[in-house]
Order: sequence, then C-alpha cells, then structure tokens
Amino acid sequence: MKPHNPARAARSIRPFVSQTSTSPSIRRTIAQRLPSTTTSRCFTTTPTRKHNPSTNPGTVDPTEVSHFSALASSWWDPHGSSRLLHLMNPLRHSFIQQCHSSSRTPAQNLRYLDIGCGGGIFAESAARLASTTSVTAIDPTPGVLDIAEAHKRRDPALIKPGKLRYLNTAIEDLARPQTAAEAYDVVTVFEVLEHVNAPGPFLEHVLPHVRPGGWLVLSTIARTWTSWVVTNVVAEDVLGIVPKGTHEWSKYVNEQELRSWFGKKEGWGSVKSLGVVYVPGLGWKEVSGGEQWGNYFLGVRRDG
Repeated sequence: MKPHNPARAARSIRPFVSQTSTSPSIRRTIAQRLPSTTTSRCFTTTPTRKHNPSTNPGTVDPTEVSHFSALASSWWDPHGSSRLLHLMNPLRHSFIQQCHSSSRTPAQNLRYLDIGCGGGIFAESAARLASTTSVTAIDPTPGVLDIAEAHKRRDPALIKPGKLRYLNTAIEDLARPQTAAEAYDVVTVFEVLEHVNAPGPFLEHVLPHVRPGGWLVLSTIARTWTSWVVTNVVAEDVLGIVPKGTHEWSKYVNEQELRSWFGKKEGWGSVKSLGVVYVPGLGWKEVSGGEQWGNYFLGVRRDG
C-alpha cells in the first residue's frame, strides 16, 4: 500500500474497524473519522467555502480559534494538552540551527517573528537565547495570548523593553516591513499551516516579513494515510495525548507541495526539510524520509 494514497488506505481500513476488538465507542469514532476519498484539499491557493465563511475573508479559521481558546489554561502544563509541543521545542531550535549552518549564516543578533505563537512556548525559549535580539510573537486567539503574557511576566529577563512582544493579530493584519531592516532574520510558523483556511494565501502574507538572507521555518504534517492513523486515530482517539478535534486531515500539507510552491516563487532558494516522529516514552525523534508521510520541519531561505 502506497503512503500517498489515503483513499485506498481508508477503504482497506474500514473492514478492520468493524471487526477490531477495541471498545464499541472507539470503533464508532474511528469509523466516523475515516478520511473521505474526496476530502483531500491538496495545496489550496484560495480559501474554501467550508473553512472560510463569507463573514471572515481572512486565512484564520474561526473554528480553530475556538478550539485553541478552550485549551489556553493548560498551555504551560508540560503534562497537559500541549505536552507534545513542549517536547518538540528542542527540535525546533535544532532545526533552525541546521538551517543557519547549511547557509553559513551567522546566528547572532537575530530578530524573530513567531506566527501562531499560542501560549509562547517557542517564543519564550527563543527570547532567552544569547543570539536573540528580539522576538515578536503573534496569534489571533486572545485567551491564549493572555496566558502567554502572564507566563512571560514570571521572567524578569523577558519583560525588558523590546525583548519579547506579543500581538493579538493575524498575519494578514500585521504591518508589512517597508525596508529590509524592518524584516526578520527568522520567521517561524510551527504547527500552524494545518490549521489555516488555505496555505497558499496564508504564506503569501508571511513571505514579506522575511529579510533577504533570512529563513522561513515551519513545521506541519504530510497528508497521507499514515499521518491520519498516527495523528487522528492513535494520538487523539486511542492514546488521548492530543485533544480530540485538534487535527483535520484534509488540511494537512505535503512536503512536495510546499517545495513546488516555493519553487515558483522568485527569490526563494535553499529548501531544507526534516521528518520527525513522536515515540511514546522517548519523545520526538528525527526520521530520515519522515517528511514524506508524517510530521516534518521545512526551512526556506530568502535570497539576499
């Protein structure tokens, strides 16, 4: 069975679901969440009617905002609903270092823009680095940013003017840099792309914020039958390590789709990717080739 054919996999899984020895409630849940043969959106370049009501023409999905608002209070609990994000954070920094090393870019005096920062797990850790000058972190979810601001105030080093700034805004509403000096050395989009209305328009808003010579670094999930089993069934329904409703399989974006999209953008050169997988009891691990079927990081350098 080929990993890139989720429709075929869904058909093959259905008989197993009806016969499995798991509890009836889990069987019903899994059967209801089997991906349809028509749900794959590919790399959407325009927001769909389903995920983009006429009252909200932006890339932010209101249902996603509501979902993460409900999780705000437990964001900084390392054993809570955001546990996997806490465990992934070291790999985020490691991948950014790999990007800088690959282009021989000096990793010092860096200005970060963290898009979809949530409660600030990455933003805080980036602001504490000796190589960081400042971090601007944005998110459209007010309740989550309240948690981020409250946690920030616990560390005197983070409340210094200009060190870490949170803004309650979506990327399309953030003022675009007028000069290269106003843009950012590193723009991060971690675990966000699979939650927006359409990745193409969203990324169009992101690109201008990366300075020439800077890096856009993101993490997301490939849209394959393997990722559906791992993220939707195992993580949410069986193990319960991710809150139910967090992931919508049709919104996942394949690594090759991103490579193709960036390949058509003038001024965007080096592309680097890294597959990762969560192993219970061991945490997140790098997996060669994992970017083709599961979670992955992708970095793109702006020519300059």
